[in-house]
Amino acid sequence: MRSIWKGSIAFGLVNVPVKVYTATEDHDIRFHQVHAEDGGRIKYDRVCTVCGKSVAYADIDKAYESPEGDKVILTDEDFAKLPVAEKHEIPVLQFVPSEQIDPILFDRSYYLEPDSTTPKAYVLLAKTLDQVDRVALVHFTLRQKTRLAALRVRDGVLVLQTLLWPDEVRAAEFESLDDASPPRSQEVAMAQTLVDSMSEDFDPGRFTDDYQIELKKMLDAAIESGSDRVVRHEEAEPEQQDAEVVDLVAALQRSLEATGRGRESSGKAGGAAKSASKATKSTGGRTAKTSASSKSGAAKATTKKAAPKTTKQTRKGA
Repeated sequence: MRSIWKGSIAFGLVNVPVKVYTATEDHDIRFHQVHAEDGGRIKYDRVCTVCGKSVAYADIDKAYESPEGDKVILTDEDFAKLPVAEKHEIPVLQFVPSEQIDPILFDRSYYLEPDSTTPKAYVLLAKTLDQVDRVALVHFTLRQKTRLAALRVRDGVLVLQTLLWPDEVRAAEFESLDDASPPRSQEVAMAQTLVDSMSEDFDPGRFTDDYQIELKKMLDAAIESGSDRVVRHEEAEPEQQDAEVVDLVAALQRSLEATGRGRESSGKAGGAAKSASKATKSTGGRTAKTSASSKSGAAKATTKKAAPKTTKQTRKGA
């Protein structure tokens, strides 16, 4: 995991350096929108409704539109002027009993790791919260947005859970319940008996997401069967460097044939080319010098041997 935030918890005069990590993740299989005919990905363009032009992300600002239709465009400079909590500090506001926080207020969960060579202050705060059975209400600013959050302990680790503001929770008002008649005492007793018969300790490991499991099996089976619904991944073409090496060998072979020596060693051209390539790599270019020296020596030797033969033939002709 990689931390998404670094700062400290302000607990009175105690400063607790921490790193923040997202505590949960979505295991649902993700899908892309594709063209049904050929499986090509569907891309979306940011188009301005006024000028009809595509707009780069850097040129996009945020705007608010009032109920009357008035539009206010704000820039990053405007947002920077708004009052927010210290960006790198999590101030503790108060401590409250755990049962007083309605679970409907919980939003997102984050793990806090000590960001200090001596995590004594971190352990002290975690131990204190665990013993007093209370949660700390804090302010937490992430991505220029300040939230109210609950700080508690889970298995010795500090957990930060952002809370919804009270006005973000909708009121449950259903007219269908206004005229509902209360259940009879016998019905309540029977319902409680049924609850008792089904009561157990909560073990989250006993429950599985059967939909995602079966969906994964279906996708794997489709890939293995070679269904016509599967668009196979095409391997990348060979690198240009490999093609150049092949062309170089062919060019050398043609050069040898042009000198008349290629026909004599046509069967050995492939092996010679490979040997020359290996020799060049292993000697760092010394092969060329050695070959030139050998050719020079061979030429001299040929000249010396050929001279007596020529003299002898001249005398014989005389």
